[in-house]
Amino acid sequence: MNDIDAVNIAMLIMRLGFGLMMMAHGYNHFFRGGRIAGTGRWFDSLGMKPGRIHAIVASVTELGAGALFALGLLTPFAAAGFIGLMTVAIWTVHRKNGFFIIKEGWEYVFLVAVVALFVATSGPAKYSLDRALDIDDNLAGTFGFWLALLLGLGASHAMLLVFYRPTKKQ
Repeated sequence: MNDIDAVNIAMLIMRLGFGLMMMAHGYNHFFRGGRIAGTGRWFDSLGMKPGRIHAIVASVTELGAGALFALGLLTPFAAAGFIGLMTVAIWTVHRKNGFFIIKEGWEYVFLVAVVALFVATSGPAKYSLDRALDIDDNLAGTFGFWLALLLGLGASHAMLLVFYRPTKKQ
């Protein structure tokens, strides 16, 4: 195996791992644990009102962006979904706990966003639908970086500005 093949296989493994992980989160919200009702109550408790709507939006985004990322299809848009989800998670759940995951900090979710941005910038590589459809060159590089970053951060900041209403501590 030459180095180019190794890079293509490594990128496929990374996309599949992160994409399937994100899909598992969405699946879990829909079909396991407290399902959408429980996830909605959790979103309400975080200050994302109305919680049920945010549970559905987050779960659909996890499933959809995860599938696109794993397939390497419209990769910067999938990466934007990851970045948006992780930015909201950092702000609503993890920021008050510091950096390290051992203390429920934002280390892990930040790394997920960084990987998504890396893949959006580098492109999904040879074993992807973007390559099969011959659109990978149009969506990667500087364009992929800025598309994923600005779309992800823009969507997350809009969600937080419009819907984030944490309970005031007395």
